[in-house]
Amino acid sequence: MENITFDLLGMHRHGVAFYDYLKMRKRVFVDELGWDIPHNEFVEMDQYDNPLTHYSLVVRDGRLIGGARMLSTLAEWNGAGCMLNDVLAGKLPTIPKSVIDGPIRSAQVWECSRLVMAEDIGSAEERAECLSLIVDGLADMARRQGASQLISLTRLPLLRALRQLGWACDRIGQPYVQDGRSYAVLSMPAAKTPVAIAAE
Repeated sequence: MENITFDLLGMHRHGVAFYDYLKMRKRVFVDELGWDIPHNEFVEMDQYDNPLTHYSLVVRDGRLIGGARMLSTLAEWNGAGCMLNDVLAGKLPTIPKSVIDGPIRSAQVWECSRLVMAEDIGSAEERAECLSLIVDGLADMARRQGASQLISLTRLPLLRALRQLGWACDRIGQPYVQDGRSYAVLSMPAAKTPVAIAAE
């Protein structure tokens, strides 16, 4: 597996990986979960895919198997901010405002979203490796932008998975249920914190 990171300016360096990521998002969020979000017959793409957005994808043997995107909480593009601030502004009424306590606008905080992984990656260990590569790529890009924290509105079970990978991840705000699944805002530092080992 290989992690690739880029923004729209550099996506041409990675062949069709970006387009394949949009296709995977359409299969997951539109075809499987039935979300009412912008898409056509082939891809899902919304206002948060813009020149300010950064992407962390994983490919194996030339095939996309997972990815996610990231945007500064200060981002503004054609009337859209980051997703969570737009929720609080009432621009995304299908998501309850109680999901987060208040707006976050800081150069130190970047928002991650649209995490997807292929169903046929393989074993649980291979899925964990794919997730680890995606998140490591996001965190590395965030640190290079001067950020220290990542937040994400995502499925609640991801909290445990990220902790198992060594990230000090916590839930903030109130969880809610959509499409039969629990979602919540998770927060974690953009760098792993070394675990102290007790003396014998």
